[in-house]
Amino acid sequence: MFLRIQNISSKKLIGLRLEMSLAADRTMELWRSFMTRRKEINALNTMLFSLQVYPQNYDHSNLSSHFTKWALAEVEDFDNIPKEMQTFLLPKGKYAVFLHKGSPSEGYKTFQFIFGSWLPNSGYEIDNRPHFEILGEKYKNNSPDSEEEIWVPIK
Repeated sequence: MFLRIQNISSKKLIGLRLEMSLAADRTMELWRSFMTRRKEINALNTMLFSLQVYPQNYDHSNLSSHFTKWALAEVEDFDNIPKEMQTFLLPKGKYAVFLHKGSPSEGYKTFQFIFGSWLPNSGYEIDNRPHFEILGEKYKNNSPDSEEEIWVPIK
């Protein structure tokens, strides 16, 4: 599951966002909207970012706590922004990267490992930067053969 510790440079991203909570999850709605329009983005590659921005004192144990979720693609610049889409500048920083294999509905097992086992024993703590998943070529929506990388900001 654990892959590596990686420092990344800032990234320019374009996409859509929605406010939500785990109790009122709107992820499907967000991605349905994004996927119908993704070809409008002059993306650098085929990788997609599922990104979460949590407020400073976000309570991960409260399913009603609100956060912002984004569906994004990486771009070279912000010169051509499709109508009704928004820009996001992902700040540089250090991340712990994990591989999740299986359907998204099984993702909670990977997150339990990250936050319940790996993080408490790692010597790192969560940094207040966006969390994200990279949906690359091996991502197959709702398939047990799907793979995605989970990027957790650390310090």
